[in-house]
Formats: sequence, C-alpha cells, structure tokens
Amino acid sequence: MMFHEMKEKDVEKILNTSIENGLTASDVEKKRKQFGWNELQEGEKQSAFLLFISQFKDFMILVLLAATLISGLLGEYIDAIAIIAIVLINGFLGFFQERRAEKSLHALKELSAPQVTVLRDGQWHKIPSKEVVVGDIIRFSSGDRIGADVRLVQTVNLEIEESALTGESVPAVKSIAPLSNSHASLGDLENMAFMGTMVTRGNGLGIVTGIGMNTAMGKIADMIQNAENLVTPLQRRLEQLGKILITVALGLTLLVVVAGVVHGHDLYTMFLAGVSLAVAAIPEGLPAIVTIALSLGVQRMIRKNAIVRKLPAVETLGCASVICSDKTGTMTQNKMTVTHLWSGGNTWNLTGTGYNPKGSFYIEDQEITPQNEKSLYQLLTFGLLCNHAELKKKDDEFIIDGDPTEGALLVSALKAGLTRDSLLKQFKIEKEFPFDSTRKMMSVIVKDKNGRRFVITKGAPDVLLGLSESVLWGGKQQYLNEELKNAIESSVEHLASMALRTIAIAFKPIQEQTVILNERDAEKGLTFVGIQGMIDPPRPEVKQAIKECREAGIKTIMITGDHAITARSIAGQLGIFRGKEKVMEGAELNNLSLDALEEVVEDVAVFARVSPEHKLKIVKALQNRGHIVAMTGDGVNDAPAIKSADIGISMGITGTDVAKEASSLILLDDNFATIKAAINEGRNIYENIRKFVRYLLASNVGEILVMLFAMLLSLPLPLVPIQILWVNLVTDGLPAMALGLDKPEDDVMRRKPRHPKEGIFARRLGWKVISRGFLIGIVTLLAFLTIYHKNPENLAYAQTVAFATLVLTQLIHVFDCRSEKSIFSRNPFGNMYLVWAVISSLLLMLLAIYVPALQPIFHTIPIEPKDWMLIIGLSSVPTFLLAGSLFVRKKA
Repeated sequence: MMFHEMKEKDVEKILNTSIENGLTASDVEKKRKQFGWNELQEGEKQSAFLLFISQFKDFMILVLLAATLISGLLGEYIDAIAIIAIVLINGFLGFFQERRAEKSLHALKELSAPQVTVLRDGQWHKIPSKEVVVGDIIRFSSGDRIGADVRLVQTVNLEIEESALTGESVPAVKSIAPLSNSHASLGDLENMAFMGTMVTRGNGLGIVTGIGMNTAMGKIADMIQNAENLVTPLQRRLEQLGKILITVALGLTLLVVVAGVVHGHDLYTMFLAGVSLAVAAIPEGLPAIVTIALSLGVQRMIRKNAIVRKLPAVETLGCASVICSDKTGTMTQNKMTVTHLWSGGNTWNLTGTGYNPKGSFYIEDQEITPQNEKSLYQLLTFGLLCNHAELKKKDDEFIIDGDPTEGALLVSALKAGLTRDSLLKQFKIEKEFPFDSTRKMMSVIVKDKNGRRFVITKGAPDVLLGLSESVLWGGKQQYLNEELKNAIESSVEHLASMALRTIAIAFKPIQEQTVILNERDAEKGLTFVGIQGMIDPPRPEVKQAIKECREAGIKTIMITGDHAITARSIAGQLGIFRGKEKVMEGAELNNLSLDALEEVVEDVAVFARVSPEHKLKIVKALQNRGHIVAMTGDGVNDAPAIKSADIGISMGITGTDVAKEASSLILLDDNFATIKAAINEGRNIYENIRKFVRYLLASNVGEILVMLFAMLLSLPLPLVPIQILWVNLVTDGLPAMALGLDKPEDDVMRRKPRHPKEGIFARRLGWKVISRGFLIGIVTLLAFLTIYHKNPENLAYAQTVAFATLVLTQLIHVFDCRSEKSIFSRNPFGNMYLVWAVISSLLLMLLAIYVPALQPIFHTIPIEPKDWMLIIGLSSVPTFLLAGSLFVRKKA
C-alpha cells in the first residue's frame, strides 16, 4: 500500500492501531499470525555434502576422472594422483565460493536493529526487533537503528542515514506530510523510515507498515537469493574446449590404433600407444594451470588494491564491455567539500581535496588572502560559529565527526586559518535554535568580546532570502531591493547548475538587553551575508581511468540514487556525460518494460534517483544486449545488482558487509581507477590462458600426428607409450605454467573487449594450433625417418632421436606462443620464469636419454653429437618457418 501518500490518521485506521496507546497483546498475536516474525527469511539451503558433490558435474571434470582411470590402468600412478589432486582443488574452490555467497544474507540480517522501543497497551517497552508486528508504534532517536519500515507520524529535527539503501551521500531530512508522487524512489520518501537505516539527528515516532521480507531491506534480500549465479565467459570457453578436445583426441587416437592394427602392429601394443596418446592429447593439467594463472593474477591484483573473492572473476574483468558504477565514494570522494563561495556580488573558488584543511582562495585566476576580503571572512567566520562538526585525524586521514554539510563549512573556515578555539575566545555562544526540517535553518546567538550581540543563521538560501531585509554588498550593508534580490537568486541558480549544494549565511545585530524567546524572533529582519556551495567532488584520478576505459572499448555508466542535476554534473566533469547521451531517472525507468529499456539502455550515460530494483533491471538489460557487465557499489541497495552482474565489485572502505559478500571483487581503496588496473590484469590473464592453450594443443596435435602419419605409412612406432607420457609430463607442465606468468603486451588496453561469445580458438588461434601441430608432427617424423633409414636395425635409436626432436620442437615453439604476432616481437628473456622452465624441461629430457638407470625405462639410447645438429635444425623449422612467412606477408 502507498502509505507515504496517506495522512497519519488514515494509516492508523487502515492498520487498526492507535498512536496514543499502540497495539494490545491480543492485537499483536493476531498480527503475528497474519504477518509472521520480523526477520529476513533464507531460501532453502543445500547440504554441504550435496554442494560439494555438485562441483564434480562439469564435463571436463568427468573427462579428467576418466583420464585418472586410464593412467592408473597404465601404471602411471603419479599422473593419476596429480589428476585427482587437480579435481579436488577445483571442487573445494567452487564449494567455498558458493558457501561464501550464502553469507550475504547473514550480513543483511545483522543490519536489522537488535532492540526496538515499542508502544503497547499505552506503555513503552524495549523488545527484540524480531517481535515487532505491523501496526506497532515505535520511537527512535539519534544513534538508533530503525527496526522495520515505518510511516512517520512525529518528527523533531529527524535525519536518517539511508546511503546503504539509496546511495545518497548526506542524511535524509524527514517530515510527516503526505506525498503525492506514487512512483517516488526510496530517497524521495521523506515521511517513511526503513529497516536497517540509522538515525543521525533528532527523534521520531512511526507506525510500522512492513516487517521482515515485506520491508525495503527484505525485498533486497529476496533479490539476492533469486539473483542468478552466471557462468563466466572463461568457464563457458573451457567447457567448450574440453568437449572439442575429447571428441577430436579420442577420434584421432582411435584412428591411430585402427591404422596400426591394419598395418600389422599387434593389438596390445597399439592399445597401449592409443591410450598413451589419449592421455597426452587431453590436457588434464589445463584446469590446474588456469587455476594457478588466476591465483597469481589475484596476488598481483592485491598489490593494486583489489581483493578477488571468486577466481574466475579475474578473467571476466578482461572482457567487460560496460562498467556500471555507483557515484558516491567510487567516482567521488564521499566528502562534502566547499568549492565556491559567494558574497556581495563576488564569487571565490576554493581549492583542496576532501577534508584536508589545506586550500587556497581564488577570485577568477588570482589567489587572494581571505583575511583581506571582509565579506568572505565574515561568511567563513559565521559558518564556523553556527556549526557542531569536528575535524579529526585518524591513520593520516582527516575525517569529520558530525554532519557532512557542517563538516564542509568547518573545513572551508580552517582553510582560511580560522579555528573554533580561536573564535570562542572572541565570541561566546549564548543560545542555540537547532536545525529543523520545517524551518530549514539553524541559528545561534553570540556575544563578542566587546559586548556586541548577534544572531547568526544558516540554512536554505531561498528561506534566508525571504527573511532578510538587507544584504552585505561591496563590503557595506544595503537595503535588499528587488534588483539585489534577483542578483542573489541568480547566483544561487548558477551554483545549483554546477550541482553544488548551497548553504546561505545571514546575521543580525541585537541589543544587549533584547530577550529572544524563540526562533521566530531570532530569524527575521536578517542581513544576507553570502552562500557557500559544496559538492562531493570527483576523485582526481577517475577521469583518466574512464578515458582509458573508453579507449579500451569499455563504456562507463553512472548509476546513483542522487539527484539528476548532481549526477549529470559529476558525470560531465569525469567525461562520462559528453552532451549527446541521455540521463534517465528512476521515475522514467518505472514506466519502461525490460524490452523497452533494452532498446535505449546503450544511449544512457547516467541513471539517477534509482532503486535497487532499477539497478537490477539496468544490469539485465545490458546483459540481454550482449554486454559483459561490471557493477560497482557499496550499499545494501547495490547488492542484488552486484550479485547478478557478470563481475560484481564492492567497496572495501565504505562498503557494507552485504555488498562485499555479494561481490566477486573488493576495491581496498574504493577507487574507480583500481577497476581499470584490474581490467588490465584480467585481459592479460585471458591472453596468457590463450597462450598456454595454444601451446598445449599444438604440442598435443604434433604428438598425435607423428603417430598417425607413421601408422598410415606402415612405419614402426616412432615413439613408445612411455616416451609419449614423458613428453607430456616434461614439455607441458612447467613451460605452460610459466606462460601464465607472462607480462601483458603493450597494447592490451588499446584493444576492444572481446565479444562474450568469442570462442577460445578465435583470432586465428585454431589455425595456429593446427599449423604448428602439423609441422611439429612432420619434423619429428622426418627426424625418425632420417635415422631409421640409415640403420633400420636400431629402431630404439631412431625413436630416441624422434623423442628428442619432439621435445625440443615444443620447447622452441613455447617462445612463439608469447605473442599473437611473432616470436620476434617480444624479448625472449622478458619472462625469466619461462626461460628457467625450458631449461628444466631440457634437463629432464637429457636425463631420460643419458642416465643409464633411466634408459631401460624410457627405451632410450644416448644420442651421438653429430645427430644433435639434425635435431636442432629440424626443431627450429616450425617456429621460424611460420614466423618468417608472417614477416614476408607483412612486408608485402
């Protein structure tokens, strides 16, 4: 029901309660049976055992288990143990990630108030919030957390911190008057208070209109539970790759076995060779190498202030095409800062960032000393006297204790060298009339050291202007005629057009014997001093980060609960809004279906005054348009969209536990620029995954083809089964892992994001795998034939030469895999991990050939020095032949 549109008495009547006496005990029982307990419900939980077992349903995992069985049958127990370890590691990773996701609801539950003060049978009681029912009358004051959704019926200077729900950077001022807008966003519901929000000033009384899952918080909990856990592009690609590999590898292996049997080889020998080929062809180490590459990426990202909670998220960032970012705290500093001051026809600019009390005053481009500007100094002095905020320093960072608006006025005065202690030596505060949301003002009566008394008032410019009779203009007090009034209004409009929140300052002298009993006597006949314009300023580094994201083909969209004017201004300063894009408000979103939103969503740069449902709708619309969406946020209101996005990003400093638990990535510094660094890392990780997929598959194709060609040509086996398995172990593992540590290429952030449906073999990777694999197979067979024809009686020696050629060819080829261009485009010593991995693999190969104890196991014979020239020459052909042809083609 639209309780915000109703009068208090109507709400009281509909909910069958009494503002004077509250509910009776029998009423409470009836309502509890009707509405239940005031708690957030959790969906059905899957048992830990079933959740763990579900991690092994993946097709690639089943294939790995089959490979384990085959390895065991072959007596390759080390391989079998390694595969089982890989499968278990992946299973445990998935299990813990899903268990961690369940914590988001527990974090949400903790936001509900533990105790609530409630009126029942005419008496006030403190009860657990769980026992609150619809129709209860509850009261709250500064420091209390609201225990349910309530329609306010009494307020005294009530302000509530709602940023977790609405995204607004300042507390919401509350009132009790009915509202006429049926589609108002949460941030506009001034006569409502919501579960989980915190009272920062004043006190109030309200009728409970919603409990548990029927609160604004409950709706968010429901959206979190029902949000889909999307499969990442990497997971999709690897699953496709696994199916292709198994089908092709098993097909070719079967062909090798059949061809061998047809050409006279015995069935048992060919079966062993076929099984060895199958084990070699299926890169069972791929998931482990992917996991290691992602884990190392995670370590690098921690150094860049980003904590990854879900490993695949690292890679997903690399193909993000849209970043939906919250404004407050992510793109801005979440610190209200005075940037412009106006008094008597002059406008001053004030520099400085956040709450740091260092800054300079400028009029146009000329720096001035504020003490020499009488009206400016008076504006700053009065702003500090009529103020309760305090500036504190914690861990080398300045923070404000008190209202953010008063904090901004305090810092602007400190930048001029004013301090509260020095002013209180000159002025004594005699009386205060606190801020009231109806009056929209606060006033103090002060006496200076000469005995002169003043009323100092701060508040909304339009209100103070209506109560002023004169104005400080050109350093003199002048009667406020229509011309001057228009000039002040024009200045207010100008500051507002820059999205500045404006606070006006006025004063009036009073006689020593004058007694002021109430605010009405104090706040009339004022002299208008000036205006301070403040804003939550953009972070300095964010504009460049957004520019670099745009160059990388990534669009940035601002999604905020703040007002459209403020959001458009910040978006303009950051380069998100450049004049042609649309700005859409929540009210307009309400009238658009998901299909209709999909038609226009790519034209919108800023979404303002949005609710949690709107954020979820925007993410879905972008995903339906084929985008990979990164969603950032810090509040409870962001959690559903964070969870549903392809990559959910939460804030580490200002973020709620709910947002963090729903996210895949946490920004330790709450900085948008960190997202750009993470995208760079994500792109590089995916490229590294492509590198070792290319390397592993080309090597495996070469191994299969050398056997297939030999069978088709009625030749003896060029490799025995144990040699195939050793090649697989020696050449695949360490070099492939080292490729996962490769540094990014220079142009990684100048490329467009890859299409989410792009296959792992896109951009000619499939051709590179087949062509290199074909040449690896051919040169290995040529080495075998050359030696075999010289001495057909010494088959073992020819097989050893083939074994050495195959290993060496693959180890040269690994350097070619470092770039999509050619082996010459990168310094071979740019990845020393790879250099040492190749050296290690060479040593392992030489041990199998030259250590007498190993020769019977691997069926090897020491290779004569003269034959190494043949091996090295043939091993270099696949890489340098194709690299040379590419160079010639480019020159042409």
